Amino acid sequence: MVPALAEAFREHGFEAASLSVLSAATGLGKGSLYNFFPGGKAEMMAAVLDDVDRWFADAVFAPLEQVAEPGAAVAAMLADVDAYFLSGRRVCLVGWIGLGSSRDVFADRVRGYFMRWIEALAHCLQAGDVPEEEARRLAEDVVSGIQGAIILSRALGDEAAFGRILDGHRRRLDDALARRD
Repeated sequence: MVPALAEAFREHGFEAASLSVLSAATGLGKGSLYNFFPGGKAEMMAAVLDDVDRWFADAVFAPLEQVAEPGAAVAAMLADVDAYFLSGRRVCLVGWIGLGSSRDVFADRVRGYFMRWIEALAHCLQAGDVPEEEARRLAEDVVSGIQGAIILSRALGDEAAFGRILDGHRRRLDDALARRD
């Protein structure tokens, strides 16, 4: 049920995802949705964000934070992000929330997601002997670039744009790590 809710929120946004939309997405009646989520849409979104957090913590953040080989960790992050966002065809729900009018309700969650990603990537780069300030700046650029690539790819109707932008970030990260070898 949570993945169906996530896709409904991605497609319609938190504000426009009515109970009718969420009911149709999950195949559950409105009463059943309230039975599972007595807190309504906010509780549904919280469950979706928990699921997103778990996936990113396991697939992206932890490997960057517990880095053994920085180059391999960066390559894995980019491959996992490419797969998760379906090469730019899937909206970043956390980013979507951060832009919408409901951002204040979930501000801590949104901030935490992006901060952890930036900090984990910066940590990985520092483990590869990239100086702290450069690692932080590069991590911010890459995370914001991935988010921008999703938007640009969808706005242009050019799925290949996401891959091109990701490849550019891959080269920048590889170059930063190679300069330290």
